[in-house]
Amino acid sequence: MCPKTYEPSGIAKWSADDRPREKLFRLGPNNLSDSELLAVILRIGVKGKSAVDLGQEIKKRFKTWRNMADVDEAKWRSIKGLGTTKIAQLRAAIEIGQRIHQEQAKEGITIKNGKHLADYISPRLRDLKKEHFWIFLLDGRNTIRDEIEMARGTATEVSTYTREIMATALRGSAASFAVAHNHPSGSVYPSDSDTKLTRELVHAGQVLKMRLQDHVIIGDNNYYSFAEHGQISLFENQWLSNLTSWTNGG
Repeated sequence: MCPKTYEPSGIAKWSADDRPREKLFRLGPNNLSDSELLAVILRIGVKGKSAVDLGQEIKKRFKTWRNMADVDEAKWRSIKGLGTTKIAQLRAAIEIGQRIHQEQAKEGITIKNGKHLADYISPRLRDLKKEHFWIFLLDGRNTIRDEIEMARGTATEVSTYTREIMATALRGSAASFAVAHNHPSGSVYPSDSDTKLTRELVHAGQVLKMRLQDHVIIGDNNYYSFAEHGQISLFENQWLSNLTSWTNGG
């Protein structure tokens, strides 16, 4: 009996110059299409689909890399051929990309205004489907010393408490601090609870001699800064006015 001859399938049939992995080393990753990059991550396809075919289907489904950033497992599994291993590879690769951006942005970043903070945190928050709340501990030059995710919420709200936020800032020996959260709806207009929390943080900061520099809300390619809208200064003046009234027995 003659031995069976192995017949390559899928990408294995392609010429070496056209295979995504070989093309990456020959021309560099910037010369690969989105589908080819996805194919390199996926490594192999499934019956009837090459890894490139699968990559094309993924890109067609989610349109952009940003849309893949916060996709839950069920949506990944709705694409035929994506199992646990492939989904893990994709999610890990996307997370690495986000962390690279964060590391590059964080190197010595100084928060001079709301836009600086928004530019830094927006890639991490703008595409999330639930609200996330972060605190940024700053030194005397307003450079970020540490950042901590305080809470995750629902699609419309996140529970955060002034006492917990201030305790975190105190433990971190921050000179001052800033906070940020996202609105999954895309609108950056602050809710009543957003305004109330900001006021409480400003007043608590005045008591503890630890200034709240800003509270930034991230939406869809937009942001809202309480400081830029004059509300941080307004709340500080309210505190001073109340303090003067109390001191004078009013």
